[in-house]
Amino acid sequence: MTTSSEPQAIAERRLCGLVNGLAQQIADHLRERAVALGLTAAQGTALREMAGPMTMGELAERMSCEPSNATFVVDKLEKQRLIERRAHPTDRRAKQLVLTAEGTALRERLLELLTQDSPLAGLTSEQQGVLQGLIEQAITRP
Repeated sequence: MTTSSEPQAIAERRLCGLVNGLAQQIADHLRERAVALGLTAAQGTALREMAGPMTMGELAERMSCEPSNATFVVDKLEKQRLIERRAHPTDRRAKQLVLTAEGTALRERLLELLTQDSPLAGLTSEQQGVLQGLIEQAITRP
């Protein structure tokens, strides 16, 4: 017996499969580029997300991981002198993560590599904007 919601469920399952497949391709692409620079995938993700100074909590959120996992990654990046922990300018309890000059240069190189043969390279800027808008709409839907 077929229900009236079955075609919608099948369509959503297919769409979820496509989104998951794209996410996996993006993760694999990042991993390959990070490894080429001597980084782990998690370190590459952290550098990609470090668009400016931020707290550990902010970085963890951007990396979609727990703060303890982000701390582990930042500890490694700090040992490599790519990130520094500094006093937060407005919160005495918090530290702010800041890229060093070496970290900034490596991040720029990583971002450059990520644009090469990206899984999204087959889409125009306009198509990428539409896709981004649709994903944001799906994520923020109440």
